[in-house]
Amino acid sequence: MKKLFGLLAFMLILPLQACAQEQWKEGEHYEVIADKATQTRQVQEFFSFWCPHCFRFEGLVKDIQAKLPADVKFDKVHVNFMGFTTPDVQEMATAAMMVGRSMGQEAKLNEAIFKYIHVQRGAISAQKDLKNIFIINGVDGEQFDKLINSFGVKNMVRQNNNQITEFREAVHSVPTFIVNGKYKAQFARGMKPNDFIDLVVWLSQLDN
Repeated sequence: MKKLFGLLAFMLILPLQACAQEQWKEGEHYEVIADKATQTRQVQEFFSFWCPHCFRFEGLVKDIQAKLPADVKFDKVHVNFMGFTTPDVQEMATAAMMVGRSMGQEAKLNEAIFKYIHVQRGAISAQKDLKNIFIINGVDGEQFDKLINSFGVKNMVRQNNNQITEFREAVHSVPTFIVNGKYKAQFARGMKPNDFIDLVVWLSQLDN
C-alpha cells in the first residue's frame, strides 16, 4: 500500500514539474550565470537601503521567505556601489545590518533603516545616524558600538562584500535575486508578484 501511495505521489509531482518548466523559460524569466550551483540551496537578494524599488519590494521579500522550503537559506546582500550616497556610507549601513543580524533583529532593524530613508526622508551621512536609528528601536547604544567594531561583524561585512565581488557581473541593478549561485531571477513583462515568488521557489529546487 505504501508503495502505491508513493507511486501516486510521484505521478502527481511529475506534471507539476513539467508545467513549471513550460512556464519558466531561460532568457525570459531567468538567466543562467554559472556552470555549477551551490552545494546548499540558497536565495540571495542583492539590495540597497537607498533604493526605492528595494523598499517597495520588502513585502514581496517577506512572501518569498515564507514560501521557500525549510532547507533553502535566504540572505540579504547589501551593495556598496549605488550612486545615492558614498561607498563609505553604504559600508556603514552594511555593518549596521550585520549588527542587527548578529542580534537576531535583522528584519526589524532593516525595516527601521528603510523607513528612516524613504518614509521619514532622513539623511544618513555618518555612523552616528545609524546608531540613533538603532537606539530609537530599542538597541542599547553601547552594545551597538561594541558590535559594530567587533571582529564578528567585520567578518560578516567582508563576507557580504565577497558576494558582491563574486556576482558583480550579474548584478547590474537592485534588487537582484540570485538563486543557488547559478540562476538570476527576472521579473519579466506580464508577471505578477505571486508569479515572481513561484519562480524563485522553483529555481531554488533546481540542481541540488
